[in-house]
Amino acid sequence: MSTQRHPRKIAATIGGVVLATGAVTGVAFAASGNDDTEDPTETEQAIPTTDLDRAEAAALAETGGGTVTETEVDDEESKYEVEVTLDDGTQVDVQLDENFTVVGTESDDR
Repeated sequence: MSTQRHPRKIAATIGGVVLATGAVTGVAFAASGNDDTEDPTETEQAIPTTDLDRAEAAALAETGGGTVTETEVDDEESKYEVEVTLDDGTQVDVQLDENFTVVGTESDDR
């Protein structure tokens, strides 16, 4: 049995590990929901608990009901954004100002 090392096999193994690591990192990045149109350093922030009830109530009043499925503070369009899923599965993003007044809505129009 030879104790000689095979540089090509070692290099191939290291290359495979690097390639696999890159693939895993790419999948994790893709799963995070980031795309080229978003600032990768920007993260979504949930509405603080002290404001959450008021934001949800304003959004549900605007949509006439449904279930709040996501919230965000200080997005690119308004102070608060509340995503509501209606009973038919339609999702509506309700934009609110700092006084919880509706300043816009956007539906996925299913």
